[in-house]
Amino acid sequence: MIAEVIINRAAKKLNRTFDYHVPENLEGLIFVGSKILVPFGKAGKLEEAFVVGIKEKTNYPDEIKEIAKLEEQLKDEQIALAKWMAKRYFCNVSDCIKLMLTPGTRTKNREKRIQDKKINTIYLGKNIEEIEFDMETGKIKSDKQKKIIYFVKDNEGTTIPEIEMFTDCSRAIVNTLIKNGYLEIVEEKIERNPLDLKNTELIKKREKTEKLLLTEEQKKAYQKVEGKMEENAYQSFLLYGVTGSGKTEIYLQLIQKALEQEKTAILLVPEISLTPQMLDRFIARFGKEEIAVLHSKLSIGERHDEWERIREGEAKIVIGARSAIFAPVKKIGIIIIDEEHDSSYKSEANPKYDAKEVAKQIAKQSKCPLLLGSATPDMKTYYSAIEGEKKDVELLTLTKRANQSSLPKVTVVDLKQELANRKSFYVKYGFI
Repeated sequence: MIAEVIINRAAKKLNRTFDYHVPENLEGLIFVGSKILVPFGKAGKLEEAFVVGIKEKTNYPDEIKEIAKLEEQLKDEQIALAKWMAKRYFCNVSDCIKLMLTPGTRTKNREKRIQDKKINTIYLGKNIEEIEFDMETGKIKSDKQKKIIYFVKDNEGTTIPEIEMFTDCSRAIVNTLIKNGYLEIVEEKIERNPLDLKNTELIKKREKTEKLLLTEEQKKAYQKVEGKMEENAYQSFLLYGVTGSGKTEIYLQLIQKALEQEKTAILLVPEISLTPQMLDRFIARFGKEEIAVLHSKLSIGERHDEWERIREGEAKIVIGARSAIFAPVKKIGIIIIDEEHDSSYKSEANPKYDAKEVAKQIAKQSKCPLLLGSATPDMKTYYSAIEGEKKDVELLTLTKRANQSSLPKVTVVDLKQELANRKSFYVKYGFI
């Protein structure tokens, strides 16, 4: 079996495929999307590469080398997306693939890659009945040792510092019990979850909000998008709603619909909009266990663990800035881009891309609707919605505020006329 690979280098001349033999021990493990190590160049130095194709034969049977190692696996859809991006934005396929790799693993220097965060926890090394027998027969005489054993029995998975704090015993006593087999150390992975540190009133009180009754305009917009979710069909929608018209409640209910369909959801927001108040509203509706957050203010370790939670299917809702669109989400039911007019959805770093266009491509792959929301939509999006020949974007409007409050009064002032007589202007507005 032959693998077609792209070498992970920025050189433009390497933006093409190379053939490598798949060794027998890796057959059945190498697929399109695998991140691998291959010998490359005259020196045969190992280089990172990505499998972008599999075939039976090669045109150079006597010249090709073998794959050395398998590292990570991407999905076929991710490789297809990377190829589309490379063609659309005139960049290397390898640069696009790197956007889809787990944060903290993208550097070639393995010593600098982020590892799982682990902690040493303490468990009983024997059955409690056996340990109590040793207490009764005098094998364990120390009251402090007994105190530690009963504390661990009631709090298995605790740490040595916690044992020292709550039992007022020294580390040396704990080490003695470990040495004698009464306690054992177990290394456990712990998640760096950014939402664990949130301390809002809603979370402390464990209040969960219920969905609100939609207005007629909201209901009409919701039903349009819901219909495409039921059909498992792609369609782009522009939700053009005035400030306070209830766009977020529509987002919440569409995400709830995706969860009911046993699917997932992606919500993109500008970095500046990722406020605690905004996250609180989603946590209060769905609980923090269902949500993964991805943005630049997180540490690389937190982004790494959030990415893994998404890949393992533990988090069903992804909320984040531009790069969250590349999260390894499975069975996407809805993609929502809030404040779709915001310029931050366009990447200025290499590879340069437009997250809205990428989201559209992913929505087509996943056969799910894409909802673009804004009170001041991008002119290109708005024009596509009202004049586009292909009707690629369907317009949904919210003209009234959800709580029936009136919109602020707007007055147009001709400053040329106001400034015609500078003195009267300064007097009128109290400057002199």
